[in-house]
Amino acid sequence: MTSIQQQRDTRHGRRALVAGSVGNLIEWYEFGVYGYFATIIAARFFTPEGGSEAEALVKTYASFALAFFFRPVGAALFGRLGDRIGRRPVLVLVITLMTVATALIGALPTQAQAGALAPWLLTFLRVLQGLSAGGEFGGAVSVMTEFAPPGRRGLYGSLQSFTVALGLLAGAGAAALLATVLTAEQLGAWGWRLPFLLTLPLGLGALWLRLRLDETPAFVARRSEETPAPREVVRAVVLGAGRIMGWAAAGYTFLVVLPSYLQSSLGATFQQALVATVLANLGFAATIVPAGLLSDRLGRRAVMVSGAVLVVVLAVPLLNLLQQPGVSDTVKGAAVCGAGAVVGLLAGPGPAMLSEMFPARVRCTGLGLAYALSNAVFSGCAGLIITETIERTGSMDVPAYYAAAACAVSVPALLTLPSTRRAGVAKAGVERAG
Repeated sequence: MTSIQQQRDTRHGRRALVAGSVGNLIEWYEFGVYGYFATIIAARFFTPEGGSEAEALVKTYASFALAFFFRPVGAALFGRLGDRIGRRPVLVLVITLMTVATALIGALPTQAQAGALAPWLLTFLRVLQGLSAGGEFGGAVSVMTEFAPPGRRGLYGSLQSFTVALGLLAGAGAAALLATVLTAEQLGAWGWRLPFLLTLPLGLGALWLRLRLDETPAFVARRSEETPAPREVVRAVVLGAGRIMGWAAAGYTFLVVLPSYLQSSLGATFQQALVATVLANLGFAATIVPAGLLSDRLGRRAVMVSGAVLVVVLAVPLLNLLQQPGVSDTVKGAAVCGAGAVVGLLAGPGPAMLSEMFPARVRCTGLGLAYALSNAVFSGCAGLIITETIERTGSMDVPAYYAAAACAVSVPALLTLPSTRRAGVAKAGVERAG
């Protein structure tokens, strides 16, 4: 390879990293904002005359979960397009849909203004977000890992997960800033709209970056590959979903559901809950890229199994620390930071692991469906399941049990990964367990 070709490949790879990850940042910024403002959204859209706050919060999380259940639909629809017409046009389409839907949430009339129509309009926009988010992951991860140099897919893929942390931190930062400069009345009346409206300029910038993106070499060369049998693709999708279910459940439990849990169950203020969330996401962000890089050297299995086992062992003790009034704020801060750091061990190698399970002909569809299905069940339902279970049982340990149980079930699927670093991805067929 000539130096000119190397420079061109490096430039294309860096452009792919930025263009692929920026949409993911916006997506998780919005989902984070929705989670952080869950109690305010519940009061504005899901609290009818005489309704309870707990009932409204459950309905808010039900809308949250509904968006996740449309992710597999979006993954199948946009993934199929990405495998047929190219990664670039699909990434352009999904960022446009996500931006428009998110900005419109910031302009919606509340239940006091539009009556029963308000929650239905919000739910419709959440569905559109779910569709676009379903197509985002498969297209973005395909682009980033297909442009990655040999032996660097773990690192490149981890940057996709890193933007999850950046998006959640940006959402928490926006919420914390508004909670600081606005009164509670202002925040509830109109301040909550501002983070959603901010998505419009962010989305336009992401759209410009993606319009300048080149198509990946793997997509161009996909015609030389053998088409895998549908049953093998389905089997790999199910296996992939099982491998990341712990990541999905633990990630949303500790990084998104935590603020509402601290407020509704432990009596924390909005500001205290946001500080805890920022610390959790800082811990998450700190381990993602090192975990991805380490998986390039040691293999995906060693790193991801370690992360899942640590969640199983540490989830309950870490949550118990938060529940004890005599524990210092420093210790509690270290606990939530550590919880986020453990999730990073799963999220760092995760994108590359999924990408390596599918050949280019079905990669967008396969990895997108595996991710979307796992997140629909174990992330989208996290807030709903945790809130409802606490309401029914009175147990404050429900979030820890939920995350630990999902990781425990995920471990056997992760153990089917190769024990050492793989030199390449699936070529003629999808990965077989064993």
